[in-house]
Amino acid sequence: MKLYSVCVLGFGVFLASCGGGGTPVAGIDRGGPPAPAAIVSKGTITGFGSIVVNGIRYETDGATFDVDGNPGTQADLRIGQVVVVQGTIADDNSSATASSVAFNDLVEGPITGIVTATGTITVLGQVVTIDADTSFDDNINPPSIEGLAVTDIVEVSGFYLSDGSISATRIEKKLPGGEFEVTGIVSNAGADTFQINNLLVDYSAAQVRNFPGGAPEDGQLVEAKGDEFGGELVASEVEFKLGDLPGGAGDRAEVEGFITDFTSSSAFEVEGIPVTTNGGTSYVNGEAPDLALNRKIEVEGSIGTDGALAASGIEFKLSNFIRVEGLVEVRNGTQLTILGITIDTNALTRFEDKSSLDDRDFNVNDVNVGDYIEMRGYDEDPASIPPMVVATLVEREDFRGEIAVRGFVDLDSLNDPQFSILGVTIQTDTGTQFRDAGGQSIPAADFFSSAEGRLVEAKGSPANGGIAATEVQFET
Repeated sequence: MKLYSVCVLGFGVFLASCGGGGTPVAGIDRGGPPAPAAIVSKGTITGFGSIVVNGIRYETDGATFDVDGNPGTQADLRIGQVVVVQGTIADDNSSATASSVAFNDLVEGPITGIVTATGTITVLGQVVTIDADTSFDDNINPPSIEGLAVTDIVEVSGFYLSDGSISATRIEKKLPGGEFEVTGIVSNAGADTFQINNLLVDYSAAQVRNFPGGAPEDGQLVEAKGDEFGGELVASEVEFKLGDLPGGAGDRAEVEGFITDFTSSSAFEVEGIPVTTNGGTSYVNGEAPDLALNRKIEVEGSIGTDGALAASGIEFKLSNFIRVEGLVEVRNGTQLTILGITIDTNALTRFEDKSSLDDRDFNVNDVNVGDYIEMRGYDEDPASIPPMVVATLVEREDFRGEIAVRGFVDLDSLNDPQFSILGVTIQTDTGTQFRDAGGQSIPAADFFSSAEGRLVEAKGSPANGGIAATEVQFET
C-alpha cells in the first residue's frame, strides 16, 4: 500500500545563506566558518533540554512550535512523540538550531477494541500496535496495554505501516469532551462520505480545505476532525495534506519510520517519502538486501530536485526484545550497570523521568546509583558473551519492590528450579507462576523442558544479585 506521510508544511523555506564570520568581497569569502546547512528531520523525540530528534540536539530558543495545527510551546511536547524539525546544522554536526518544530498525532479518539494477545487497540477504526517502542503517559497505569480500557479516549503518536495501521511511539489518555481527529488515506470516496481504513467519515457538514479537486478523492492523505462518533465520525473539518518533506533541493534530511512502499532496494518510500539509494549509500545493522516492506529504518541524506530523499546512510532499527528493570549499580559515562548487565546508551536513546522527581530534561548524566530504571533495548551482538546491550529507552521510576529481566534464556543454564537470562540468575520455587506466551498457566516442568534459547520475561524481587521470581512467562 502506498502511503503519504503526515508532515506539517507552511513554515517557509530555509534561508539560503546564514553568513559566517568572514567578509565577502567581490564574491570571495575572506575566511570564517562555513554557513550552516539547512536541515529537516522527522523522527521521535528522545530528549529535552532543547530537543533531541534522530540523535541530534537542536537549540530551540528562537523556534516556533505547531502542535496539532495550533501555536504551542516546547512544554506541550512529550518524549516519544513524532515531530518534524526544520532548522540549520553545522557541517560537522557540532551544533544545530531549530527554526520550527511541528507535532501532529495520527489519531485521537475512543478505544473501541483491545486485543492484549496481539498488543493492538482500535481507535476510530485505526489499528494501533503497542510494543517495546511505545512510551506511555503517566496517566496510564500500569504503563502498558493493561492500563487501557475500551471507551478510554487516547492520543496516539507513531509511524505508519504499509497497510495503514499505526505503530505507536507514545500513547496518552485524554479527558472526554475534546475533539476527535484522524489522519490517513482516503478510500471509497463518495459525495458526502469516505473511509480511512475501517472508519467511515461523514463530511456532509464539514469545512473542506485545500483539496485540489474541491473534495476528498481516493488515495489522498487527509486529516478529519469532529466531536461526534457513533461508529462513524461526523466531521466538522476535513483538510488535504501533502506528503512531501518541507525544505528545498539540496537541504539535508533525516527521516525515521517504516518502509511503506517498496519497489527495490534502490527505490522505496519511508513514511510515504520517496527514498533512493546508490553504490555510495552506507548501512548500519544491515545491508541493502535487508531493505523490505515494513522494515523500520532511519535514512540520512539530501533532498533532490525531484523531492526524493537521496540516501547517504541508512540505519536499520533492531527489535527491542530486551527489557531490564532494576536499581542502577554503576554509571560509567554513558554506560549503566543494572543486575550486573552493562547497558550502553547513545544519542538515539529515549530518556524519560517518570519518578516523583519528574525531571523533564532527564538524560544519562542525571542517572544516579540506586535509581530504579526500566530499560528497553537490543543485543548488538547476540554471539558475544557477555551480551552487548544497547538501550533504546530508559525510564526512571519510583521503586516498587519488583525487578525484572526479559531476554533469551542462556544456553546450558536450565537447572530446575533455576536458569539465567543475560547472565542474571532466576530462582523459582513452588510459588512462582509459569505462563505460556498467551498468559495461560503452565506447569513448571513444561517450562523447564522447553525454555532453552527461548524469549522469557521473569519478574520478582532482588535475591543475591539475581531475581527470586514470582512470575515467569514465555514471550513472542
